[in-house]
Amino acid sequence: MTSSRPYLLRALYDWIVDNGLTPHILVNAEHEAVQVPAESVQDGRVVLNVGPTAVRELALGNEFVAFNARFGGRPMDVMVPIKAVEAIYARENGKGMVFGEDHDDEDDETPPPSGPEDGGGGGKKPNLQVVK
Repeated sequence: MTSSRPYLLRALYDWIVDNGLTPHILVNAEHEAVQVPAESVQDGRVVLNVGPTAVRELALGNEFVAFNARFGGRPMDVMVPIKAVEAIYARENGKGMVFGEDHDDEDDETPPPSGPEDGGGGGKKPNLQVVK
């Protein structure tokens, strides 16, 4: 399966904006392929305002967050891999989500545990009924 992180990021972005607040993302600036203003990085992280009035051409894709913004009066194209986004929150009240380790991005050879009711096998097919 694909990572849930980009879907959650887009949903929370919309929720924050719909409530009239300012979305910010916390980015691991040491992650490979991160393109952010170096002067804004502190302790390997950077907080970016991604509100509609702060950025242009915002793209919240499945692999990258990309936009154009001004830093110190200079325009810059910013590119952040989704895996480097550590959190999204509203500046005004801190509501949002911190993303943990995204294990669903990795190729995991370990099969999921089986439930006790199926005895570790394939189990029965689901039985759907029409309820009137």
